[in-house]
Amino acid sequence: MNDRAKSFFIAGTEFPAAPLAAGLYVVSTPIGNLKDITLRALETLAAADLVLCEDTRHSATLLEHYGIRTRRQALHEHNERARAGEIVAMIGAGKVVAQISDAGTPLLSDPGFPLVRATREAGLPVVAIPGASALLAGLASAGLPTDAFSFVGFLPARAGARANALAALRGRSETLVFYESPRRLGEALAAMAAALGGERPAAVGLELTKRFERFEHGTLGALATRFGAGETRGEAVVLVGGGDAAAPLEGDWEAALAEALATEPLRSAVDAVTARFGLKRKEVYERALALKTEE
Repeated sequence: MNDRAKSFFIAGTEFPAAPLAAGLYVVSTPIGNLKDITLRALETLAAADLVLCEDTRHSATLLEHYGIRTRRQALHEHNERARAGEIVAMIGAGKVVAQISDAGTPLLSDPGFPLVRATREAGLPVVAIPGASALLAGLASAGLPTDAFSFVGFLPARAGARANALAALRGRSETLVFYESPRRLGEALAAMAAALGGERPAAVGLELTKRFERFEHGTLGALATRFGAGETRGEAVVLVGGGDAAAPLEGDWEAALAEALATEPLRSAVDAVTARFGLKRKEVYERALALKTEE
């Protein structure tokens, strides 16, 4: 690519992209609104020798909108480990490589970590070009405490693994931030209500930065009911207010287990009580067997 080609356009006006030092540039891109790209990101993507995209077809919309003609290749969860060595060698030979995901900041529930680690281990520069992030957009808009928070990302798709993951978060006092797909949103909210408590304050952000952006607020129980009817559009950001880490567990878990065993199969009762009280499944299972023996 010649020097003339290393430029970008904003509203039809061409801007040159200055040369960059060799390295891996991790570039944040818009999560919905194309105007949320930074000038530094545009300069970097235009100046790079190669742009690594999670999906080249998806990223073409952004790059072509700003007239960026840099060569593109796919780097996603299925090939990033295999390609890391080849890309590190390119950087070592003096190339400028930019990495983007479909939306937002790479590595946050997106591909990129194996390449960043391999580049660092090779003693080569890794430069972050910060920008849009669904995580930060959600925190800024939800109206829940932001002095301390934990980013959980996507929960496991399987019900049992999801319940176990949520049980481990029950006593956390900071705001919890989750990503969730539209297909599983209602199901995930119901699992959060069961494990964390239906009265926890929460918010669901949808279509962030887009024309139909909206936030739904309420308790986890109310939101689970609201979104339980069907699929929504676009990935969601779910924010859950922290619990009281010092508070005792609700009720007597053994009594709850006995009550559950009266109406449910042993396995279902054990899973429900384990998730509700944040206990070790082995302990609950052994107590359930003892209760069955006492009958």
